Amino acid sequence: MDIQHIRELFPILNQEINGEPLIYFDNAATSQTPISVVDAMVAYYQTDNANIHRGVHALAERATQAYEGTRQKVAQWLNAQHTEEIIFNRGTTEGLNFLAQGLVEPQLNEGDLILTTKLEHHSNLVPWQEVCQRTGASLEFLPLSADWTVDLPSLDKYDDSSIKALVIHHVSNVLGVEQSLQALSNWAHERGALLIVDGAQAVPHLPVDVQQLGVDAYCFSGHKMYGPTGIGAVYLKASHHETTQPVQFGGEMIHYVGDLASDYKQAPWKFEAGTMPISQVVGLGAAIDFIADIGYATIGDHESKLVAKLCQGLDHLDGVTRLNQNVQAPHGLVSFNIDGVHPHDAATAYDLEGIAVRAGHHCAQPLMRVLDTPATLRASVGMYNTLEEVERFIEVTEKVRDFFKYGLESTR
Repeated sequence: MDIQHIRELFPILNQEINGEPLIYFDNAATSQTPISVVDAMVAYYQTDNANIHRGVHALAERATQAYEGTRQKVAQWLNAQHTEEIIFNRGTTEGLNFLAQGLVEPQLNEGDLILTTKLEHHSNLVPWQEVCQRTGASLEFLPLSADWTVDLPSLDKYDDSSIKALVIHHVSNVLGVEQSLQALSNWAHERGALLIVDGAQAVPHLPVDVQQLGVDAYCFSGHKMYGPTGIGAVYLKASHHETTQPVQFGGEMIHYVGDLASDYKQAPWKFEAGTMPISQVVGLGAAIDFIADIGYATIGDHESKLVAKLCQGLDHLDGVTRLNQNVQAPHGLVSFNIDGVHPHDAATAYDLEGIAVRAGHHCAQPLMRVLDTPATLRASVGMYNTLEEVERFIEVTEKVRDFFKYGLESTR
């Protein structure tokens, strides 16, 4: 991979922060956007801007074609069986709320069970807490192995008839661990349960084949995969379209509106109320093209080298504890702490050196309690990061550790 060419496609990287060249290691929160994605959205506004599915004029036709063309592109990218299995929304959080309320809640009764893990992002936890509270169903956490994957052999204890859904991340946003979705799919479907997946941290790093994985629903966000903010999508298997209820109403999702009741279009349009984020959908399509041009194999090989060097460098520093040591190949990120230093203080010190990292509970407070820490530092890489940046990061980590341990003497 020509890393310098890749970096030229992201002008934001060419700047200094506090007098130092920017090193952007906060890609798990949001990735940067290449010129091609920005250009696609600008071109849409400059040539095609109109509302979709409404007008019969030329601009409306072109806008609709661009919007539906991206739906087809996403379906092919995920290997969905039908284009109509792709539903656009604002992102993973909205997608999971839609599935909780529209797909699962109508099927829940008191005593039913939803299974999940303590590694979940709050977006894949709170919506299920809410539907359980409304229906009398229960939420239970699956046992985990030492490598933080679901401990499949221990699942035999569950009563099959009560399990309605297993909801889980594909890749953890704190530990980078990848769950075995195919095995979980087989286990869930043998018991008549749904498998619903938060794929926000997977799609920037891994090819996803929803048919091969056997998932019932899969959610992701555009802004974590070099696309724009405000756009995401849900893959929802066609066999669930009739039983899933829309959760937002109005606009072009309707078929006929009576005085006292209405009916709705077929999926996916019945799930897309109001005016959708059309330019962001166009940008999402450009982001998929951008990833496809480089290729997941190339991206994965490069990021694996970055993360391996990150892990090796941090593991050699006294007073630094890496929290995903048992994860064989953390996808794109490393979580760690510096002994005696609050992650927020350390993150501020990194920023003074021009390095953007994340510090906090990462919207995963149940996992923080399991890890027995209120917060962690997280360095997450993207395709445009370099081995030289990793080397600089390790040097700065040593500097940050020494500053908080020994004070200004360590910098002289």
